[in-house]
Amino acid sequence: MTSFDSSPQLNVWRASLALAVVFIMLATTGWTAVRHHRGAASPLQAALTAWEHGSLDGHALPAPDASPDRLRRFFASLTEHQRGRLVRRYPLAVGNMNGAPVELRYRANRRALDQAREVEARRVHDVRLSAVGHAGAEQRMKRFALLTHPDRKILAFDPMGSGRVAEVFGDLDKAQRVSVVVPGVDTNVLNFQRTFRKYSAPVGMGRSLYAAERAASPRTRTAVIAWADYTAPAGLGVDAATSMRADDGAVRLNAMLRGLPGRSPVALYCHSYGSVVCGVAARHLPARVSDIAVAGSPGMRSGSVSGLGTHARVWATRDKDDWIQDVPYMEVGGLGHGADPVSAGFGARVISSADAKGHTGYFAPGTDSLDNFALIGTGAYRSVRCAGTDPQCRKGFSGSTSA
Repeated sequence: MTSFDSSPQLNVWRASLALAVVFIMLATTGWTAVRHHRGAASPLQAALTAWEHGSLDGHALPAPDASPDRLRRFFASLTEHQRGRLVRRYPLAVGNMNGAPVELRYRANRRALDQAREVEARRVHDVRLSAVGHAGAEQRMKRFALLTHPDRKILAFDPMGSGRVAEVFGDLDKAQRVSVVVPGVDTNVLNFQRTFRKYSAPVGMGRSLYAAERAASPRTRTAVIAWADYTAPAGLGVDAATSMRADDGAVRLNAMLRGLPGRSPVALYCHSYGSVVCGVAARHLPARVSDIAVAGSPGMRSGSVSGLGTHARVWATRDKDDWIQDVPYMEVGGLGHGADPVSAGFGARVISSADAKGHTGYFAPGTDSLDNFALIGTGAYRSVRCAGTDPQCRKGFSGSTSA
C-alpha cells in the first residue's frame, strides 16, 4: 500500500517552510490583513432588510433568518398567488431563504438574475467606466444570462463582488440521497462554469458527479448541489492560508444544509480549500450528513478525524501528482490548515484517485476518485476502491451496502 506518511526530515523541512511563509506574509501584508477582514454591504443583505420591513396582506413577514422549519410553515400557509407576490417583490431574499420551497427559490433566483443582468447591461454603456470596467460588466451580463436558462435550478445567488451561486442537478425534493460539492480557491460567479477544463469548475464537478451517481445506482433518486455560495479566497495569498473565508463559509454551508427539504442522507465532497470549509463546518453539521469526502486537501483545521467532532464518516484522497502535497501540513500563527487528511495518523478512510491527473482532475470521468465519490453518494460503500491494496477504507461495511 502506498504510504502517505512523511519522514521526520521532511516534517522538519515543512515546519521551516511554514515559518518562512508566516514571516513573508506578515512582512508583505501585515498583521492587520491576517487578523481583520471586512466586506462591503451585499445586495442580498439589502434585499433581506427590505423583507424585514415588508408585509403581506397586512401581516408582518417572518424574520429572514428564522429557523428553516418556521419558514417552511410560513410558505406552506400561503396561496400560490401570495408566494408569487413575494417572489416578484423580494426575489433575491426568497431565492436565498433556507426553508423556502426549492422550486420557489429557483423562480426567485431566475428573476434576481434577470435584474442583475439588466444592471450589468446598463454598466456596459456607462461612460464613467473604463474599458476594463465595460469588459467586466459584459462578462457578468453574459454569465447571468446563462444562469437564467429555464433548465437551470439556481438554489442561491448573490451578485455582490465576485459573486456567489449554487446550482442543483436532479430533483432535490424527491432525492433519496443528496450530494454537495464544495469547491476551493478562485471560485466565483464568472468561473462557476467553464468550457475548457470544465471538471475543475463547480458546474462541471456537479454534473459529472450526478451522472456518475446515476450510472452507479440507476434506481437511486439522487440530487447534487454545486455549492459556491461562499466567498472563496482569490489566489494563494493570506486568505487561502487562513480560515477567515472558511469560517464564514462553514456558517453558510450549515445553514444551507439545515434548509434542505426531506430527511435523506447528505454527502459532502470538498475540494482543495473547500475541505477547509468542511473541516470548520464539521462539528456543527446536521445529523443527516453521513459522509465527508475531501480531495486535494491542504488540511481540515484539525489534527485528526476525532478532532473534527463530527459523526460523519470522513474519506480522503489525493492524486500522486497533486501539487498540494508540497504544502506544509500544519498550523502556525493562524496560517496553515493542520494535518494531512490522507496521512495514516489523521484517521480518514483513504480512497483511490487513480487517473485524476493533478489538483483539479478529481471529478473527471474515468477516474477512481469520481467513481468512488459516486459509490459513497449512493451508499455502495463496500464497492469503494481504497488507496493501494489495503481494504482499510471499507472497514465496517461487511454487511449491507446502504448507510
